[in-house]
Amino acid sequence: MNNHDVAATWKYHNGTKHSPWSIRNNAHFLDWANRPPPFKIYPSIEPLRLSRDLPQTGVAGLSAISESVPSSSTNSLPDLKDLARLLYFSAGITKQREHPGGVVYFRAAACTGALYEIELYVVTSALTGLDAGVYHFNPADVALRLLRKGDFRGNLAQATAMEPAVAQAPATIICTGTYWRNAWKYRNEVLERQDREI
Repeated sequence: MNNHDVAATWKYHNGTKHSPWSIRNNAHFLDWANRPPPFKIYPSIEPLRLSRDLPQTGVAGLSAISESVPSSSTNSLPDLKDLARLLYFSAGITKQREHPGGVVYFRAAACTGALYEIELYVVTSALTGLDAGVYHFNPADVALRLLRKGDFRGNLAQATAMEPAVAQAPATIICTGTYWRNAWKYRNEVLERQDREI
């Protein structure tokens, strides 16, 4: 499938969307005893705690990302506090609510009915206060965990056909999905419907 073949996308979309008929015809109850953990944990890796004191920069988010040429002519590298700010406002816990089934942690960006299947990893060069490496960001304790030490930006560049912006970026955030968090609640409707049709 190429990126311009939208038939598969529409098939998936139409097969997984809810309707009054699909909800009434195929009741689904959540198995709270089998609920996936809300955070990916690396228990044997020492956390590098990030600052929780994250003052506003004074630049609106849309203004920052729409700027084609940086307003500053200096070549500046992000430091650990800049990285902490970016990670927190991308996937950090902004509030939590308790209910009979447990605690729901709400994050900066909504995702999968508060299941937050997206995990963030950071691939960095050496930054002030941070060695070059591959890190996992855990929003539960606002910390990074070093998974691989060294400069792996070349690996990212190879995956992007040697895109210079990726090869030269001081830090790149990688988003991955933990699909069990999503499937637990929403199931794989397409496969289940196909099984019923066979």
